[in-house]
Amino acid sequence: MTASRTGRVGGSQRSPAAGISRRGFVKTAVTVAAFTVVPRHVLGGAGNVPPSEKLNIAGIGVGGQGAGDIQNVSSENIVALCDVDRRQAAETFKKFPNARQYSDFRVMLEKEDKNIDAVVVATPDHVHAAASMMAIKMGKHVYCEKPLTHSMYEAREIAKAAREARVATQMGNQGHSGEGIRLICEWIWDGVIGPVRKVHGWTTHAVWPQGLQRPKETPPVPETLDWDLWLGPAPYRPYHPAYLPQFWRGWWDFGTGGLGDMGCHNLDPVVWALKLGQPASVEASCSIFVPTITWDKPFNTESYPQASIVRYEFPEREGMPPLELTWYDGGLMPRRPKELEPGRRLGDKLGGVIFIGDKGTLVSDSYANSPRLIPETRMKEYQRPARSIPRSVGHHKEWIEACKGGQPAGSNFDYAGPLTEMILLGNIAVRMSLKTQEKGLRLTYDGPNMRITNLPEANEYMQRKYRDGWTL
Repeated sequence: MTASRTGRVGGSQRSPAAGISRRGFVKTAVTVAAFTVVPRHVLGGAGNVPPSEKLNIAGIGVGGQGAGDIQNVSSENIVALCDVDRRQAAETFKKFPNARQYSDFRVMLEKEDKNIDAVVVATPDHVHAAASMMAIKMGKHVYCEKPLTHSMYEAREIAKAAREARVATQMGNQGHSGEGIRLICEWIWDGVIGPVRKVHGWTTHAVWPQGLQRPKETPPVPETLDWDLWLGPAPYRPYHPAYLPQFWRGWWDFGTGGLGDMGCHNLDPVVWALKLGQPASVEASCSIFVPTITWDKPFNTESYPQASIVRYEFPEREGMPPLELTWYDGGLMPRRPKELEPGRRLGDKLGGVIFIGDKGTLVSDSYANSPRLIPETRMKEYQRPARSIPRSVGHHKEWIEACKGGQPAGSNFDYAGPLTEMILLGNIAVRMSLKTQEKGLRLTYDGPNMRITNLPEANEYMQRKYRDGWTL
């Protein structure tokens, strides 16, 4: 094992690092006693990083998105890789032949405890919290894909645990490190569109079917897959290819639907630019897929509806007026702004955002890309303010630098936890709309206590029960 100079982040994740922790100091001291670190200049100049300055990173879920995440942190030492499906992980395993391979992340973390500084979690949504929490409790820095968790309770607990453990964290909503989100914040804070009272966000991205009931067939489990481990903390059900590797996001037990998938990207600039805290209320209206849901049982406990509209209301905050934020998915879209010129596209293939202020309108593509004032004549006339937000070195690199004692990453869990909570509260509104068959059912919300106050039965969806053998 190569030595590591990384330590835990000091204080809140929103504060700069405050030096190396006792654990990190002891680890470094032992390393120095074992051998002398080779000076940087001996290794060929400033462009080369001595092995002693590299993190030892493990990956949990390394096929699909996880493969890209591991590649993006491959400037460090990839020492262990874990995936429940050997076929899906084969390419990543091949790229990093020296990394030890596992199928159960719990076994990996226990066996590799002394060898690992940081962990990248890119499993399906329902395993995010269990994997991240175990790593955090062991003092590991964590990069976790979005949404941070599958339930609101998990999001709050994970953020709290990371804060207490003083580890460096980052959620995988990559647009948070982009130029577009910074421009949106700077322009809105400059007052170019005036106070913002309404925002519309949406996604057209849905590559999985929804509105389905559980498959009745029970095909054999592929030899390369550990189905029990893939289920993790979720309730047991027989294997079926309708769930994986592509379609798990559409099932309540495993994914978080279109809102969980793209809301963490497309609503991120809304949260940052408008300094959103907890919403005061949320409501939803949903489609019902008639062929698979009988009218005597309209509440589908298996998969998300084909389309939904979710509306949040936020109170005044930091001098900003109350805000109405509306989300659309499943092919639904907001009304086209009258300021947008004919023939000009609204958003991109993954969605977009419309900010409506008292003095104008600002639009962007998904991930906060390509922000523009509309009409285009307004954009050309605008004298942009000086930059007021530091620019990012890159989403994964931000996290790596934070792990090594640098500034906290922009979407650390102190930020990503509340963002995830807001997103998942919308999913509770969707479930209750389906369950009660009431379109536009409004849920009033007590954010500090994480309680829906006007419909107590909705609170059962704040937290989920784990299958025996699994804990947070």
